Amino acid sequence: MISAFSSLRAGISTAALLVATSVPALAQTTTQAQDAAASAVPAQEQQTTAAPEAEPEANQPPVIVVTGTLFRNSNASSISPVTVLSSETLQRANITTVQDAIRSVSADSAGSISTGFRNGFSAGGAAVSLRGLGVSSTVVLIDGLRSANFPLNDDGHNAYVDLNSIPFSTIERVEVLKDGASSTYGADAIGGVVNLISRKNVQGIDGSVQGGTTGRGDGAHYRATLTAGFGDYQEKGFNFYLNGEYTYDGYITNHSRGYPFNTLDLSPSGLLDRNRNDDSLTTANPQAVVTRVTQSDLNNPLAGQIGAPLTNQYQLLNPNACPYGTFTVTSGAAQGTGCKHNIPDEYLIIQPKQQRYSTTGRLTARLGDNFEFFASGSYSHSEVTITGAPSAIRQTQPFGGSASIASSSPGIVLPVYVCASGVNCATAADRQLNPNNPYAAAYAANPSQGAARIYYLFGDIPAGSFRYVDVFRTTAGISGDLGNGFKFRLNGVYARDNFSVTQRGFINIQGLLSAVNTGAYNFVNPEQNTAAVRSQISPDRTTPSYSTVATIGGSLLKSVMTLPGGDLNMGAGFQIRRETLMNRNQNAGLTYYGLNTSSAQGRQTVTAGFFEIDAPFLKTLDLNVSGRYDHYSQGYSHFSPKVGVKFNPIEAVAFRATYSQGFRAPTFAENNAASSYSGFSSFTPPASFVAAHGGNPAYSGSYNIGSGATGNPNILPENSQSITIGTMLKPTRWFNMTVDYYNIKKSNLIVSGPLRADAIKAYYGQTDATAACAALAAVGPGYQCNVIDAPDPVNPGALPRLLVFNVPYVNANYQVSSGIDTQATANLRIADNVRLISRLDLTYVLRLDLVTPAGVVQKYAGTLGPYELSSGGGTPRIRGNWQNALEVGKFSLTATTYYVGRIKQVAADEISPVDGKIDLSCSHTLAPIVRAEDAQKFCFIRPFVYVDLNAAVQVNDKFRFFVNVQNLTNARAPLASGAYTSNPNYLSSWHYAGLVGRNFSAGASFAF
Repeated sequence: MISAFSSLRAGISTAALLVATSVPALAQTTTQAQDAAASAVPAQEQQTTAAPEAEPEANQPPVIVVTGTLFRNSNASSISPVTVLSSETLQRANITTVQDAIRSVSADSAGSISTGFRNGFSAGGAAVSLRGLGVSSTVVLIDGLRSANFPLNDDGHNAYVDLNSIPFSTIERVEVLKDGASSTYGADAIGGVVNLISRKNVQGIDGSVQGGTTGRGDGAHYRATLTAGFGDYQEKGFNFYLNGEYTYDGYITNHSRGYPFNTLDLSPSGLLDRNRNDDSLTTANPQAVVTRVTQSDLNNPLAGQIGAPLTNQYQLLNPNACPYGTFTVTSGAAQGTGCKHNIPDEYLIIQPKQQRYSTTGRLTARLGDNFEFFASGSYSHSEVTITGAPSAIRQTQPFGGSASIASSSPGIVLPVYVCASGVNCATAADRQLNPNNPYAAAYAANPSQGAARIYYLFGDIPAGSFRYVDVFRTTAGISGDLGNGFKFRLNGVYARDNFSVTQRGFINIQGLLSAVNTGAYNFVNPEQNTAAVRSQISPDRTTPSYSTVATIGGSLLKSVMTLPGGDLNMGAGFQIRRETLMNRNQNAGLTYYGLNTSSAQGRQTVTAGFFEIDAPFLKTLDLNVSGRYDHYSQGYSHFSPKVGVKFNPIEAVAFRATYSQGFRAPTFAENNAASSYSGFSSFTPPASFVAAHGGNPAYSGSYNIGSGATGNPNILPENSQSITIGTMLKPTRWFNMTVDYYNIKKSNLIVSGPLRADAIKAYYGQTDATAACAALAAVGPGYQCNVIDAPDPVNPGALPRLLVFNVPYVNANYQVSSGIDTQATANLRIADNVRLISRLDLTYVLRLDLVTPAGVVQKYAGTLGPYELSSGGGTPRIRGNWQNALEVGKFSLTATTYYVGRIKQVAADEISPVDGKIDLSCSHTLAPIVRAEDAQKFCFIRPFVYVDLNAAVQVNDKFRFFVNVQNLTNARAPLASGAYTSNPNYLSSWHYAGLVGRNFSAGASFAF
């Protein structure tokens, strides 16, 4: 199917360009004018469900779907596949957040971010990734207009709108366009578009209250909404309403959910213990363990040296302070007694604490008989509190930061002497033996031989983060009829996200070194440490950031003539958009261990023109052609055409197909040279380097090497080619069904450092730093040495270690996503007061492949790949939900079943190719198997099925009461032993309900 793109592209593009030249220049860009389309529709026309829904709800008119087209009341709205979640559908499932609504759509796939992903850049945030193409390839709109992106990019460079910051109680319905839409919305709409449609006409007062908890008594959740409106749009020509919303979600700990989600020891399941704290003396825990080493520089705790004649004996600093008992190791490289611990059980959380509140106001007014005006403003505040495992003293240094702390040390050592100044303690007049070093007294006369290498977790310093985002958003627009068949829309939006994150518990390098040299920190009895010394070692780090978007756009529409199938509609318009970002670096000076170094900044102006033509040549045939030209102030431009056709030979059957080209503009992190991000990974130097440093294995052993991705001003947009082919079936009034095939090829992928491995190899192929850095730079533009380690004190003439090197963002690779969507709705009246409503939404992923520059195909569908993307949740091949509602008079009972297919615990991006091919057999399972013959047994994560049940009674026109049980059967999340160790043994993206467990809530809604 992909080969067809090359043959279609030239013809389609030429045809679209010829059509574009036949309309005014005004018509050669795209817009978010869908808001105007929505706002121009009378309120009573915007209330129900969409194309896939069958018979409308009782006494409600059919929906007007406007996402993806300028024209309402036309066949154009059903040419592209759209999933619409009506207010009724959402209410039946008791969905009360934007995140839950959008992520319930089966088309949401790999790279999707859930609130349960509490680590990394997006901790506490939520984002949608349609078709598995990443969060930055899905556009999220509110009433057809963009909002500001979350200021902190995911994985350092992927921009997205945080779903948790969007108020939900003003949303009337959710429309998800599952087709390329750059011809209408411009950049980032490769995977599709999510459009949240607001309520337009509220009279009186309505609201709701809800509260609940899990079956285990934790994870409390509360919600309250209140909306007051006055003015009847139809009768008086205006309506104004004011809305307020508050939600709260409490903590859920890993401890409360028990095995296997509270441990890395999977031996009860026949798997390995990946990183337990009760059988390894060198795994840090809150009771310090030390071993004797040498110290080459008595003033530098990073100058420890390991080697003969030192022994392999390790000891606890305080054997009497083990809250969970002790263990003893009598053989191997590390022998001695340590404290038992299970760090995930003691510290980790599954669900962070969240609190959100918002207020929204909207005015809609009729200006005479032919014009309508709207204006809205909203403010939302979202805050997330996350707790985690304490920071550890690093045993491998990920960066030097400065010459004063760059060294060959594999870890920090406690010196024999400490003094108040912390400098020259070996000779200072006020020096004293280090109370934290058990070898101090024995080596008082020879302090270089009595240093204590320490393994320690700062259990007395709480770790985690507090982050909040304030979103200010205002919109306004006017639309109307100019006569002679002309209609217009003009609208604008301004939004600003103010974001702040306070990181707690991260270790300040210089603060720690000073505390070690002065003896200020008590490693023996940490509970005796003062707040001042804890703050010295781990001061809170607060980093503010912000992003903005300002847009003005308009369109002119006209019914040109009447064709056999209806009116020939033409539309054209413009858009001007200004975007800014200031994401400040939390660790710009590399002064903290473990704190990320992501930063991005920039500003750009996008000018665009669009057009659309909808031609119903026959009652059975409708052709839609659209296009958009975008120009960016950075100097690049892009034209995005789209052609769609719908053939309806008989009333019960329709066929549809689309072809489109799209693009994703580089984010500020990707194209601004002032932006950067450093990531660190374990690296083992080559044999030649080890031989050159043979006298000092500590210097030549494995360590963490950092690659800093930097923005590339010459980078180009990603581009895409998409096709959809589908059928729409409606054999009866009460049943309809759609089946659609999609295929998307995204080329010119923006990636960081595809030649990273070549750069490292080039560096270590030389014998001195100057030649090594020159060889690294010769790999390609943007590759360069950043931080070089201090010389090896044992072999000072040998090549020093490379600690951090810069890699560029570049265009490389291509990606293919294909699959089949199925939606079906049955709305059957069984008796006068009895109705059965059934709704199915299912996606089967055929392919999600990434092709590297070397031509290696990384296949992700049905696996844990792409393992390095966002939450590392993988790509389930099958995902869907089935909702069944029985309405009997004023009573309703709804069961919604959710299904996630099994996932193979392999990931192509974690497997080295052999002869250009990647072996995805179970021999490469990411599960920590004990024996090779266990690979098949533990290769798959089993399918996950759970059911939500909602019962409600409409007492009268003013009151509705409901009781909801999520995960009715208390289905447990399947064991995902190959998942990130930071989310031990589970996939938060797909199995979150199985972690929370049975969840109860009750509430009421009212209207006066």
